[in-house]
Amino acid sequence: MIHLNIVMIRHLPTQWNMKGVLQGSKDIALAEISSESKEQIIANKKQLADKYGDFEHVFASALVRTQQTARAYDYEAPTIEPLLNELNFGAFEGRKKSELIAAHSDSWFDSPESIVLGEPLVALKQRVNDFFQKYGNCEQMLVFGHGNWIRSAMSLAQNNNLNLLNKIHLDNNQIVELAWDSKR
Repeated sequence: MIHLNIVMIRHLPTQWNMKGVLQGSKDIALAEISSESKEQIIANKKQLADKYGDFEHVFASALVRTQQTARAYDYEAPTIEPLLNELNFGAFEGRKKSELIAAHSDSWFDSPESIVLGEPLVALKQRVNDFFQKYGNCEQMLVFGHGNWIRSAMSLAQNNNLNLLNKIHLDNNQIVELAWDSKR
């Protein structure tokens, strides 16, 4: 059995985030980093240094927005891991999140594992499990990730399924600390 304590940070805002538009697998760069975000980065770095010291393993997805966020935190060369990539929203990429919610109504909130977009949500679930299986021996792990990926990990850790995925609020640049047990 694998037991990990992992720290995750959702990437900084993009223009699409600011417009409420879904990015998913689209490789969208960060917006200009605001002074508010810069202040939050400084506070986050202090919080992480005080609690964890240096991270032995730092990861980012294959999408540029997580890599740019890692660099904004002074991690110039994170390990690029495609298992961390965001959910592919298919036809909803580039469209308002409200359109996705309207199209999938109750399923989006209560049974997301039944939804197939550009990929089935169970494929995202499998990527999360595969990531923790692959890197289960890492200590002091920091992940720069995406909203749906991080919320999936949180839902799986709490509930062993994705049913909480879309009931969890996660801001850009928010730190999430998670205990992960491989019995998922």
